Amino acid sequence: MIVTALKMARDEMSVADLKLINRSLKEMRYAAKVFGQYAQFRKVVVFGSARVPIDSPEAKAAEDFARAMVAKDYMVITGGGDGIMGAAQRGAGRERSFGLNIRLPFEQQANPIIEGDPKLINFNYFFDRKLNFVKESHAFALFPGGFGTMDETFEVLTLMQTGKARVIPVVMLDRPSGDYWETWIKFLTDYLFKLGLVSEEDFSFFKIVPDVDAAVAEILQFYKIYHSARWVGEQLVVRINRALSKSAIVDLNRKFADLLREGEIVQGAALRPEKNEPEIWNLPRLILTPHRNNFGRFRQLIDAINASSVV
Repeated sequence: MIVTALKMARDEMSVADLKLINRSLKEMRYAAKVFGQYAQFRKVVVFGSARVPIDSPEAKAAEDFARAMVAKDYMVITGGGDGIMGAAQRGAGRERSFGLNIRLPFEQQANPIIEGDPKLINFNYFFDRKLNFVKESHAFALFPGGFGTMDETFEVLTLMQTGKARVIPVVMLDRPSGDYWETWIKFLTDYLFKLGLVSEEDFSFFKIVPDVDAAVAEILQFYKIYHSARWVGEQLVVRINRALSKSAIVDLNRKFADLLREGEIVQGAALRPEKNEPEIWNLPRLILTPHRNNFGRFRQLIDAINASSVV
């Protein structure tokens, strides 16, 4: 970091560029400090419109979802505004909420639930804000929204599709009998997919669910056996909560042979480079050397792991 600062001085950067870099770094440092105090909790991000009335069915669903996730020991992250965000914050409660607010000349101000709380983080830059949504989340819940919600939705899917973000559950909810996400996926299937612009496996990154109970169940199922994953060189190390049976390993190798660049999926212990994560050192591992061009298949592998028989 010091070397980078010295190079910036050498490069004679403009004052505007220096201000941008300095401010964005301050925002990232402060956000890391706030989130670092709650690293032991899994967190779910709720995206959705700030313009939805607080008494709307969509807002009620967001409130119920956040309350249900808190009951499962999750914390809830929103954009800190009103509408869907405020409803989710109300369901989660102040103690279990984070608000990542963005400074705008209109519309966006912190909702009363999170206003004044130390876990309300104000950002000047959208890119810092979106980075923290992705970096700190263990699941995403998407509700109806406008340009901002669509931007967040496609960014999350793009980052997972390209391997630039962890693969985590993405659930899409609406009001009862609503057709927001059905209309959205019709665009994906009738245009993007038919034109060859997305692949069939890309549809595995998200689930459109009928209600709050199904959304909660989908997120909990994702972490039933699967815990997390990490790259160690060319190897992908999948940490699991319970060891799989021998027959399950054979079945995974048969179903996901196309995912492997070389070798096979083997079950083992933590690798030496993982020693900086002592809290999960004793978890069993699945170790594989995959291609890095189809992360939708990796999402399917996670589903298969969670459906596997255990020892």
